[in-house]
Amino acid sequence: MADQPLLGSVALVTGASRGIGAAIVAELIKQGAHVVAVARDHEKLAQLQKDLGPACTAVACDLGSPAEMSALRAQIESTFGRLDVLVGNAAIMGRRTYLAELEEQDWRDVIGTNVEANWRLIKNFDHLLRAAPHGRAVFMTSGAGSRARMASGRGAYAISKTALDALIRSYASEVDETQMRVMLCNPGPIRTSLRAQAAPGEDPMILQTPADVAPKVVAMCLPKWNENGRLYDFPQNRLMDFQAPV
Repeated sequence: MADQPLLGSVALVTGASRGIGAAIVAELIKQGAHVVAVARDHEKLAQLQKDLGPACTAVACDLGSPAEMSALRAQIESTFGRLDVLVGNAAIMGRRTYLAELEEQDWRDVIGTNVEANWRLIKNFDHLLRAAPHGRAVFMTSGAGSRARMASGRGAYAISKTALDALIRSYASEVDETQMRVMLCNPGPIRTSLRAQAAPGEDPMILQTPADVAPKVVAMCLPKWNENGRLYDFPQNRLMDFQAPV
């Protein structure tokens, strides 16, 4: 149906229990998709599924666990036999401190969630996305990882987003000759708990909301989307290309 271009498709969204992730789930359902909503918070996932109804399948999963990720893949394969859309949204800020003061666990938590988990998504779901008629993958990044001069005291977060950008651009190059399309999205300052951690003194009411950015993310998940390996910057509402150093 023209008004539901994702009708009959299956989507997977991580970090789906709140904020931008939950808004993306709702928008994908609006466009006709059945969405597997993944997060670690059982209670918030249960409420999300209750709010959105049978088009949402909530699955509690620790993306840092290879075993749980494999179980998620097996569940999607056995239940749906397909995956058309992947949105890698899960991320954590981590402790705000100088790099020399980071504890080993602080580093592992941020890199594990923001980088390794997204690589694990690719490893587990690439075959399904490539088999889909119009496989689409969008990964949420941050301007923190592409500044000319990095902000002081952001710890591992900015490093993780720089690494994520390279990971997804590499993946996009690998699927360039296929029907798949892979994109990065920078939502910018959005009224979320993650933003509150990043800017604790900021008035959240001056910020746009997850519901504002979600339609832009879902637009990159539609069959008609043709761009690959680029960055959509929500604050500027434009597509951007990564540039080599000059």
